[in-house]
Amino acid sequence: MCKLSDETVSDILERGRIYEVGGTVRDRLMHRPVISKDTDYLVTGITYDDLARILKRHGRVDLVGRSFGVIKFTRYIDERPVTIDIALPRREYSTGWGHKDFNVNFDPSLKVEDDLARRDFTMNAIAMALDDHDVIDPYDGRTDIEKRIIRTVYPGSFKDDPLRMLRAIQFAARFEFMIEPKTFEAIRDNAALIKTVSSERIAEELNKLLTLSGQPSHGFRLMQTTGLLKEILPALEACVGIDQPGGYHAYDVFEHTMHTIDACPPRLRLRMAALFHDIRKPQAKRLTDTGATFYGHEHQGARAASIALTALRYSRDFIREVETLVERHMFTTDVTDKGMRRLMRRVGTDLIFDLLDLRRADVIGQGKGGKTEDVDEFEAAIRAEMDRKPPLSVLDLVLDGHDVMRMFDIPPGPIVGRVLDALLEAVLDDPEVNNRESLEALARDYMKNENSKNK
Repeated sequence: MCKLSDETVSDILERGRIYEVGGTVRDRLMHRPVISKDTDYLVTGITYDDLARILKRHGRVDLVGRSFGVIKFTRYIDERPVTIDIALPRREYSTGWGHKDFNVNFDPSLKVEDDLARRDFTMNAIAMALDDHDVIDPYDGRTDIEKRIIRTVYPGSFKDDPLRMLRAIQFAARFEFMIEPKTFEAIRDNAALIKTVSSERIAEELNKLLTLSGQPSHGFRLMQTTGLLKEILPALEACVGIDQPGGYHAYDVFEHTMHTIDACPPRLRLRMAALFHDIRKPQAKRLTDTGATFYGHEHQGARAASIALTALRYSRDFIREVETLVERHMFTTDVTDKGMRRLMRRVGTDLIFDLLDLRRADVIGQGKGGKTEDVDEFEAAIRAEMDRKPPLSVLDLVLDGHDVMRMFDIPPGPIVGRVLDALLEAVLDDPEVNNRESLEALARDYMKNENSKNK
């Protein structure tokens, strides 16, 4: 956790008062590990310029937040730069929806209580003085923490910043708290406003829900009952009530997805893949005499995941990883060593174990008491194969593109890649042929066949 040094705090206290505010105070009062990467500070009794001068004696000061009364202060911890936000107390006046248009008035003479009045929930509207550890709690947030209740500080909170609706749900799932009735109804009434929030901010809350909650399903069910889900992930909303006849599933598609997410270890790409793994079952469903089939849902689901995650501004690499896990989640463990190596190649060694964990969670999520010993045995075989370091990509071949070009006196181009792909296919079948003599012979055979086709 990033904190101010004792020397910096001491210098500030000579002129004013400094408080720790927000999530770190909440976590301490809950006797939970403080996981916030940053500690937020509030300083009263010192002007903005004087505070900047004090801080410059201890590190680098960035005044880009001047209009908000915020100073970005950078100090070095173990030779690494760490930036901390230090703010003066302020009042905010919303002039538009979506936390996009608002006026900010900051004033060092304002009481800390005035600043806490603009916070989202009572459990986050608590400050702790660093000099005497006095707790400032004007909205009785400690009582709400004890009662495990999430309550907004003021009635118009969600209109001022609609992301707070998703934050309430994320906190409810993460801390196993209840959203009090008026706050819950306010979420239902304002759910459509979530569309005014930037995709990046929504994604950040989804990430916290998926990785910091023991049971993310609680959050997604709350999203569904409040109407947020259809605004953020309409494809998941479409899974509600889609039954899966045939004896393999105890739940509809939505509930199966919820159980699958909960059964996954809390890794973001894995739980995100679980969220999307059956997302296109409603569209792929075909009734049969014995139940239903969902052919192709994994390929459609990978595409749906890509579209949704692109809209939420996830990185290309992350989207590719989730796509791969969704598209390959129907893999079979009943394969030869050749088939296993092909799966390892297509998925990649960095993703293969997430894929196995997704299968385990998928089986648990079926709710039929299914066993996963076959996955355990498959994992053991994969690990043994990896220890042997088999060639799994063209980079592992003893022949490279330059060798191919010299052999056939050809320039760079698609044909070089096709030769290498053909060689890799042969090596996946039999790793023993990954030697220069064998690969050169195979390359000549491939080019001979190519030339005969083009005559």
